[in-house]
Amino acid sequence: MQLGMIGLGRMGANMTRRLLEHGHEVVAYDRNPAMVEAEATEGARGAADLEDLVAKLAPPRAAWVMVPSGEPTRSTVEQLGRLLEPGDTIVDGGNSNYREAQRAGERLRERGVAMVDAGVSGGVWGLKNGYCLMVGGDAEAVSRLEPVFTALAPPDGWAHVGPSGAGHYSKMIHNGIEYGMLQSYAEGFALLDAAAELELDLHQLAALWNHGSVVRSWLLELAELALAEPEEFSHIRGFVEDSGEGRWTVQEAVERAVSAPAITASLFARFSSRDDERFGARIVAALRNQFGGHEFFTEAAAAEEAKAPQHDAEGIITDDTPAPGG
Repeated sequence: MQLGMIGLGRMGANMTRRLLEHGHEVVAYDRNPAMVEAEATEGARGAADLEDLVAKLAPPRAAWVMVPSGEPTRSTVEQLGRLLEPGDTIVDGGNSNYREAQRAGERLRERGVAMVDAGVSGGVWGLKNGYCLMVGGDAEAVSRLEPVFTALAPPDGWAHVGPSGAGHYSKMIHNGIEYGMLQSYAEGFALLDAAAELELDLHQLAALWNHGSVVRSWLLELAELALAEPEEFSHIRGFVEDSGEGRWTVQEAVERAVSAPAITASLFARFSSRDDERFGARIVAALRNQFGGHEFFTEAAAAEEAKAPQHDAEGIITDDTPAPGG
């Protein structure tokens, strides 16, 4: 099958190559000509711009947008909508907000162009292992693109999950769950690391837990890989970004009155990771000093004491030193 791929970053480029490996024809475009040239050497047909990409696709055309969510996706979809013809299809494969995907689908439908929203999971490993695809949109448009979805996904790795917006909604919640899982692993390994007197080998435990344990998962396999090189891991900063889906998931939980404390807390933990000064912790230390005369540390003193966890009168650990790398 022939497909246009717009956006040749880590995801778009690997998806292009996987499609080529499965015998599909890909017309590839990126604003960076070097990225287009790289995919052309892999067998893709390069395009100079969106107009060129559309011209090189035979009707009924299918164009997959794999650019960052927000304005990059909005402007690309809007421009494609003006270039494509009735019967053509646009696939939004980025992490767009599902409501925005629904609105874009309505606008495109007026022009006779179908909109399919595809939540894509698999990251940089997708080229080798395949991508899990959560696909929303009109059944006819989804059915026509089935050969593409089948090539990109592992066996049983894609599904038409519902109407327009369902794909991105599913992916949003998927990523919210991911936030909670990552935070749970992070806290567990931080506790393991804190028990220095037990001389635990974190890499060994990660590897062990991946064999029969109830907490085994692909994320734990990745933790095993990350912990295999202690020197490299020691240089990783504890700054954790969020790409939007976690916030949207929490907003949905509030709007739908669904309790989601673990996901919410994991989002706030990411915010906390970016506060190098730990202002909130400084407030707590200052207030404890005010009401109880508890000692507080200056930055210089804290640096000296960081290696030794401190306890208050109740025996509660109050040391705020982060574990290595986070």
